[in-house]
Amino acid sequence: MHLEALQKLTLLDYPGRTAATLFTHGCNFRCPFCHNAGLVVRPSETVVDENELFAYLDKRKKLLDGVCITGGEPLLQSDIADFIRRVRAHGYAVKLDTNGSFPEKLAALIDEGLVDYVAMDIKNSPEKYEETAGAKGILKNVQASVALLLKNTVDYEFRTTVTGSLHTAEDMRAIGAWITGAKRYFLQPFKDSGDLVCGNADTSRFACSPAHTEALLAAVQPFVPTAQVRG
Repeated sequence: MHLEALQKLTLLDYPGRTAATLFTHGCNFRCPFCHNAGLVVRPSETVVDENELFAYLDKRKKLLDGVCITGGEPLLQSDIADFIRRVRAHGYAVKLDTNGSFPEKLAALIDEGLVDYVAMDIKNSPEKYEETAGAKGILKNVQASVALLLKNTVDYEFRTTVTGSLHTAEDMRAIGAWITGAKRYFLQPFKDSGDLVCGNADTSRFACSPAHTEALLAAVQPFVPTAQVRG
């Protein structure tokens, strides 16, 4: 596993659990508003030693009960299943963050019972998906992952980073129609980390005002009553 960073404790990333968060390097999407450019577009600068990681997890069993695996896109890692098996063997529940572009890999992890919670990004309405994700030929796979999670065979959430320029009320209605019946759906207003995939020029176009965020929420809630704003 190519692990670039470790957050030793989070009370936010894994609902209902205290967890450590692991960041994998690399992503097949190029969302212009992505705030993790260091993990996505630049060569890796650091690698987390797995033996040191598992030694840390063993020492923190009374404090931690979950491990979040995020990125980048974790399902790009060829040994993700073996790594998760090792995490679970150390007694931890696993939350996986994914962009949904690898439905067969995701299904295999779920079928084997390797993941306890999946958080999947919904980048935008189907019509604007490739533009928003900065990638071609991905929608069919994303749709397959959405359908997989909607079967409720694993605990999950959908989430959308909403922006001022790329997301409209019409888009949110299309998303709502797509994921109708979702267990959880969160809108996360864009925040400028200063390290965006698109660079740091003209980032004001992504700013999402509280009023715009609430309008987007109102548009999706008739389809997904569980929808909330987070962050």
